[in-house]
Amino acid sequence: MTHVLEARNLVRDYHIPGSLFRKARTVHALKGVSFAVDEGKTLAIVGESGCGKSTLGRIITLIDPATAGELLIDGKKVDIARDGLTSEMRRKVQIVFQNPYGSLNPRQKIGDILAEPLVINTKVPAGERRDRAMTMLKKVGLEEKHYNRYPHMFSGGQRQRIAIARALMLNPKLLVLDEPVSALDLSVQAQVLNLLADLQDEFKLTYVFISHDLSVVRYIADDVMVMYYGEAVEYGSRDEVFSNPQHSYTKTLFAATPRADVASIKARLARRNAA
Repeated sequence: MTHVLEARNLVRDYHIPGSLFRKARTVHALKGVSFAVDEGKTLAIVGESGCGKSTLGRIITLIDPATAGELLIDGKKVDIARDGLTSEMRRKVQIVFQNPYGSLNPRQKIGDILAEPLVINTKVPAGERRDRAMTMLKKVGLEEKHYNRYPHMFSGGQRQRIAIARALMLNPKLLVLDEPVSALDLSVQAQVLNLLADLQDEFKLTYVFISHDLSVVRYIADDVMVMYYGEAVEYGSRDEVFSNPQHSYTKTLFAATPRADVASIKARLARRNAA
């Protein structure tokens, strides 16, 4: 089986020039990260802020180049320095960002936002662009009446649905989801996660899900990769990683995750009611 996405020893270095008060230095954001994702599966990438998760996401979506390594999308090797920005590759991989309002042009109507990828990347007639935008609105749980509205007229959860719809307009095979529900209320998080699961089944989508929220990861992931200071320190199936973490950092990360002690809560409530 051909992997939809395969990364081989990806390296990303940032060279920071020196100044009068500081020497020039190199920041090693990624230190040889490798993984693969099959069609219809979800790989969750977890770790603390600054571990390299978002840097990896920007390389996968061809926004930033890698310093070294190889990236294959749908079995085709991408020349990250040049060919990575071609429209052919752009159509296969899209990204959904954390802040839906920041990723939507406030001066554009929703219909124009959805149709824009078709204008830029394909030669689709205007009438067909409108039809496809209307169809995608319904796919993400919105209505035709929303077509002529502006982003500020929607809730956070609705705006994230719009961002997801826009990412799907070019029929990609791969979606990179960079903290897509962390800015939403818990009830809305569940709705968006269920939507993503439904869309994945319908369109045979492959997800790279970047998150620091382990409860969300446990719900949505098939495989989990744990990153620490630019390295993948643990990589395996969700059940393996959660039930039997091997790396000391993974154990520390899981131990630091708040968990509700239901028994203690019930005991405190019982004592309060008795008093």
